Amino acid sequence: MIMLRSAVFFLGMAISAVLFCPIAIAAWPIPPVPRMRVIGLWARFICWWLKITCNLRHEVEGLHHLSANPGIILSKHQSAWETIMFQVIFPPQIWALKREALWLPFFGWGLAATSPISIDRSTPIKALERLLKQGREKIREGRWVIIFPEGTRMAPGESGAFHPGGAMLAVKAKVPITPVAHDAGLYWGKRSFLKKPGVVRVKIGPPISTENKKARAVNEEAREWIENSMTLLLKAPEKRINLQK
Repeated sequence: MIMLRSAVFFLGMAISAVLFCPIAIAAWPIPPVPRMRVIGLWARFICWWLKITCNLRHEVEGLHHLSANPGIILSKHQSAWETIMFQVIFPPQIWALKREALWLPFFGWGLAATSPISIDRSTPIKALERLLKQGREKIREGRWVIIFPEGTRMAPGESGAFHPGGAMLAVKAKVPITPVAHDAGLYWGKRSFLKKPGVVRVKIGPPISTENKKARAVNEEAREWIENSMTLLLKAPEKRINLQK
């Protein structure tokens, strides 16, 4: 049954991406913030479609921690789930992502319409310079910048090195960091076709001030909060069962 439900979901997602791609591209001339709201309509459809076909929904804790002004979001990266659903959960945003993602047919083209910060990992120094320069520009436009500091998708319970680029951007832009933990990988795994039913829990932490702080200290504070929150999220009995499957 999970296989059939996942197939129906994938079919609807693929068809809707093809149909919505021209709308996303046509929205390019619109100012950044309203453009993101237009592009986010597809994510809202996918959120509904995922719930209907796979019985997978999400709950968010800590929305009150989001400030009225844009800042930096540092989050765990476990699957494609958060790249879609964060558009539903958070205010208008852009992501720092590897440039290869923009080459994907239809989905990548629509993603390009959001004007993300595309990173060339083969040139780390230039990639960091691009992140710091464009990140500040995006924040001035009124958009949040979402960064996955581990740089790649990690399975639930696993951790990678937290790269300091996001913390450096927050210090340079003089904005706080909002840390985010979630357990989406239990239901929508890395490169997994199957989508398990359940409830993805998203936990938003209190803003981490960057005032009079070094990027290294800010990065470590964010890492500690995220990892501690992940431990608590994965302790629930139903989460442990999913981890064992």
